[in-house]
Amino acid sequence: MTHQLPDGFVIDLSVEAGDWPAEPELYDLAARAIVAAFDKADLAVQAGSEVSLLFTDNEAIRKLNGQWRDKDKPTNVLSFPGSDPDGETYGPLLGDIVFAFETVASEAKELGIDFSDHLSHLTVHGLLHLFDHDHQEHDEAELMETLEKTILASIGIDDPYSDRPLVADGQ
Repeated sequence: MTHQLPDGFVIDLSVEAGDWPAEPELYDLAARAIVAAFDKADLAVQAGSEVSLLFTDNEAIRKLNGQWRDKDKPTNVLSFPGSDPDGETYGPLLGDIVFAFETVASEAKELGIDFSDHLSHLTVHGLLHLFDHDHQEHDEAELMETLEKTILASIGIDDPYSDRPLVADGQ
């Protein structure tokens, strides 16, 4: 199902597998997180740009993680950038963000946080990766996590890192 945000930005959302909420709820959650990321991280995109969100299960994401990252295990979210920026502006195909239901659900339960808050965080995290943000080095991780905390706070979600050390070389 394809939806278009008021500013011309398109979210292409697909549910492949997993016990995800209904697509309209997933869309609303993703759109809220993405709009906040554009606002708070000052992300610049070409008019009519698109991001693809795929909601699947651990088995599918394990295969992708093995194929693209040489890690034969499931992970919560993977991002696949679609285009290099034209100057400071990205698009029109930003890329794909893939989520694994079982991992997202178990992490939310383990962390004692609401599933939708955790999914919002992972949506922001995945989107920032499409804009070349990374967390492989400590200073990169610090910048990315600061952006995530600012974006999430703007939509009423608590600091996801408050009880955890800085994540570097994540996923």
